[in-house]
Amino acid sequence: MIRRLLVADRGEIARRVFATCRLVGIETVAVYSDADSDAPHVGEADYAVRLDGGTPRSSYLRGDLIITAAQRSGANAIHPGNGELAEDPDFASAVADAGMIWVGAPAKTLGILRSKTETKALVAEARVPVLPSYTDPAQVPGFPVLIKPDTGNGGTGLRVVRDATTLAEAIASTRREVGSEVYCEPYVEDVRHIEVPILADEHGAVVPFGERECSIQRRYQKIVEETPSPAVDPGLREELCRAAIVAVRALGYVGAGAVEFLLDARGDFWFMELTPTLQADHAVTECVSGYDLVRLQLLVSEGGSLPMPGPPPIRGHAIEVRVCAEDPAYAWLPATGTLHRFAVPDVASRFRPLPAPGLRLDAGVEDGSVIAAHQDSTLAKLVAWAPTRQEAARMLASALTRSQIHGVATNRDLLVRALRHHAFRTGDVDTGFLDRRPEVFAPLLSAVDAVRLSCLASALAGAAARRAEAAVLAAVPSGWRNVPSGSQTAVYDGPAGPVEVGYRMNRHGELAGWWVRTVDPEELDLAGLGQAPVVADYPETVVVRAGDEQVVLDVNGIRLTFNVHRVGEVSYVDSPEGSVALRELSRFPLPAPDAVEGSLIAPLPGAVRRVLVVPGQRVRAGELLLTLEAMKLEHPVHAPSAGVVASLPVHPGTEVDTGELLAVLAPE
Repeated sequence: MIRRLLVADRGEIARRVFATCRLVGIETVAVYSDADSDAPHVGEADYAVRLDGGTPRSSYLRGDLIITAAQRSGANAIHPGNGELAEDPDFASAVADAGMIWVGAPAKTLGILRSKTETKALVAEARVPVLPSYTDPAQVPGFPVLIKPDTGNGGTGLRVVRDATTLAEAIASTRREVGSEVYCEPYVEDVRHIEVPILADEHGAVVPFGERECSIQRRYQKIVEETPSPAVDPGLREELCRAAIVAVRALGYVGAGAVEFLLDARGDFWFMELTPTLQADHAVTECVSGYDLVRLQLLVSEGGSLPMPGPPPIRGHAIEVRVCAEDPAYAWLPATGTLHRFAVPDVASRFRPLPAPGLRLDAGVEDGSVIAAHQDSTLAKLVAWAPTRQEAARMLASALTRSQIHGVATNRDLLVRALRHHAFRTGDVDTGFLDRRPEVFAPLLSAVDAVRLSCLASALAGAAARRAEAAVLAAVPSGWRNVPSGSQTAVYDGPAGPVEVGYRMNRHGELAGWWVRTVDPEELDLAGLGQAPVVADYPETVVVRAGDEQVVLDVNGIRLTFNVHRVGEVSYVDSPEGSVALRELSRFPLPAPDAVEGSLIAPLPGAVRRVLVVPGQRVRAGELLLTLEAMKLEHPVHAPSAGVVASLPVHPGTEVDTGELLAVLAPE
């Protein structure tokens, strides 16, 4: 029996497992690196053990350190979380050899799953449909094809090739990028990603839990999941579940996992892989089934039998979104920094199956959490469970819109637009959903007046804060200037570039008029604020209340409340019109240093993973020079033009920050 459990992971998944352990009376042990010493998962465990090393690969992914931590803390079981250790057969064997209970798939099965081609071959022998695999380019019968690494996950190295002329080069590039063998399979257009979550015990029982739709993805990674799938009827659901059971038994699988399929518009499906972890989207399955999957996972690992005779019925509809620290407008680059505020309204449950329709939040962060380049970009998973799909989507979009997420860029606004998109509401989704709908990437605050009103609210809140400070210090009265009738002005760096805002107050402290104009960055003269002509005036706006944290405006007879959270020079403005971050620009900015011509700088903080060139080497435009690892993803750095590598100051393992020099390319 499990008495004390160590979770060999961090963040949200560790907190999720701890929640169930508290419920069933199991003591818990957290592990942490120096960067996570104050993380929420550390404070929620009964015991916590520090791991040496500053990066995941030198701490959380060191199996020897994890086992030592378990022995020191008196744990008799290890849960690997849902990262790389959960799929590592060597780590699973080491845990068993140390005399501890392994809460995961058997090491033998993990060894098979390590090779995707071997896994597909075994499943095909059991007569589950699979797409053919080709390891020899000469065997490829037609195009397009998808190049995939034989090991690993997370979408790294996937490439679509549409003609034979580029196939050999694409295969060679993928091999260099992933450092392993690759194979090709037919690329199915307009396909859905469907998975069947399963639990299997050592007594031969295999129970599927319906299906999950995971088609809305970026970089081959899921960001919206739901159950049931709008494309799956009862007959198809039965076929998918039957195929999942056959695949699980063919692979000798025991534990919690998910069998993943591709589904086309005709209803044909093919086995893709078996993911041997408690998946990140397990919360939607818990909501519609009513079962605690972590509890069942622990039960199976203790040798127990699954308590249900077959698939549980599906109750209502659940949709989950992954709120990630990344910027969709800039190629999904990860975002780092301090999360100054993280507040989601109307949450009914955290880390536990919902007792009734409502919102569930599984988060690994809180106010003040530091988002570093070494951790996963996922901040939280927000789930809505309702009687119908339309109700769940509406509830989830509304909660996201009203959430306050300040300090780092996130995909929150994109998720809102996706949930409210007509195609999503009608169930017309596939893995190309985002690629074919550029409107989903448009700024949420597209209405000019919404941006302008947020700028005005920020300026008024800033003035209120200065008035309060002046009153305390018995110094000068309100505003930026001493003339009450003069225009008060400031410039913010907004979502569409610099914006100048100004307003005039009368002698009674009432808003007499205000204006906003977009400023050309090349013509920006911060020292000459207030000298530009007024390009728009809005006398119909009335200030109902203006405090340093909240501003209420009456616009054409409609009241709007703007909550303003100021952190240094940045104002985070939340309103019914959406959220916007406005950075107030300094009146006298320091000049930026000149960069060496041909410099390639780091677009994000991270660690150099691979370097594929050497100084003096000639490179082609678009050639892969090196890769950066940040938030468990590899980000390629390509040559912007042909040239010669004149300087290469980094090597594998080098830690870089945003803006640091990676290489210098000289023209040939």
